Amino acid sequence: MPAPSYCRVCGAAIRWTITEARKRLAVDAAPDPSGNTAVSRDGRGTWLSRRPTGDLPVAPYERLHTPHVATCLPPEPEQTRCLGLINLSEVREQEDDRP
Repeated sequence: MPAPSYCRVCGAAIRWTITEARKRLAVDAAPDPSGNTAVSRDGRGTWLSRRPTGDLPVAPYERLHTPHVATCLPPEPEQTRCLGLINLSEVREQEDDRP
């Protein structure tokens, strides 16, 4: 089994998965029974993820995980970096400091 990656913001162990929409999604490496993302591996070892529904519940070969964006706890100054957001007040202050 490949080793997990680590979040560049908080350092937590994560696994990169491919969603049904063929997008990449980072999930916490450890399974979580209260998670909302079903994770499995295909025959080639690729981690796959999907959102379970009433019509298609979690299969026996899938484990529930939590998307990492929901649990990422970065250091104080970088709180929004994991979400891909920027603090506009910081940007404006930097612009004001320009000569």
